[in-house]
Parts: sequence; C-alpha cells; structure tokens
Amino acid sequence: MSDSASRLVTLSAARWRLSILLTAAMTLIYVGFILLVAFNKELLGTVLVPGLSVGILLGVLVIVAAWLLIMVYVRWTNANYDVAVAEIRRAHQEGR
Repeated sequence: MSDSASRLVTLSAARWRLSILLTAAMTLIYVGFILLVAFNKELLGTVLVPGLSVGILLGVLVIVAAWLLIMVYVRWTNANYDVAVAEIRRAHQEGR
C-alpha cells in the first residue's frame, strides 16, 4: 500500500472513531431524556420558575447538546480532516 493510501486509511479510521464517539454521546443524551420522560414524569414536571419546568429545560439542553456535538465534528473536520486530505491529494499529484 502506498504512503498516500495508508495515510488516507489512518485518517478515515480517525474520522470514524470521532463519528462513533459523537453518535454514542448523542444517543446517550437522547435516550436518557426519553427514559426520564417514560419513568420520571414527576421530576420533569417540576416547575423551576413560572413557565419553565425541568422537562422543558432538559429538552432544550438536548437540542443544544446536538448543536455542540455537531460543532465539535465540523471544527475537527475543518481543522484536521480537510487539511490532511488536501495534503494527501497534493502529495499524490506531485508523485505523478
């Protein structure tokens, strides 16, 4: 396997690891919220301030967590993956 191909395989594996980690984190957050909805409605119905319950706050936090995890992925991709792919492509083209 050429150096470019092995670097691309390594880079792809890193991207998959990050994707799986972020997917697992979002799954745990979402499933945890759904389990609270299913088994602890009293907690979610607790009013923190008029118009804001624990359930609404946690629901908003689930959405914010999704945005944050997406931001982590996009930043990592822009800073690492795209740069490395461009370097591999450039090295491959120079090798012709």
